[in-house]
Amino acid sequence: FMLQQTQVKTVIPYFTRFVKKIPNLKSLSTSNEKKILKLWEGLGYYRRAKNLHKTAKILIKKYNGMLPKNFDEIKKLPGVGEYTARALLALVYNKPHVPFDANVGRVFSRLFNTSLEKNGKKIKMIINEQFYTNRNGDLAEALMEFGAVICKPKNPSCVNCLIKTKCLSYNKI
Repeated sequence: FMLQQTQVKTVIPYFTRFVKKIPNLKSLSTSNEKKILKLWEGLGYYRRAKNLHKTAKILIKKYNGMLPKNFDEIKKLPGVGEYTARALLALVYNKPHVPFDANVGRVFSRLFNTSLEKNGKKIKMIINEQFYTNRNGDLAEALMEFGAVICKPKNPSCVNCLIKTKCLSYNKI
């Protein structure tokens, strides 16, 4: 929840302080909302903190402290949409789900040399049907990071790109 719309380097000190005071799901579920909001102070988007608290209570009460393994069940949790559900399934359970955000979309639109606006649904379908590995969590994380660091929106680092020989946008240049 902390990383939604916030960069990792910004979140790290907040996360460190948060887990010192609230070290596990059980303590999060029983914590006072004011305490949670105080620890969250400065990150903004306070609804995320409230949703995190609600979700912790649900996970403890309904799922015995475990994240559900079903996409639809995860999406029912407060503040969890398609992107977060896919990320959780990939990262927590190594399920073949790729979270589709602007970074991942940009990688694939450049790789296939196509417009996201015109072919976004098709790209999502290809990603979700054809990108399976025994390291799905690593793949999801790598794609998100690759889009943020190498295949950037402006001035992509094509020179350092390891997949440029397969990239239709690069080969069109």
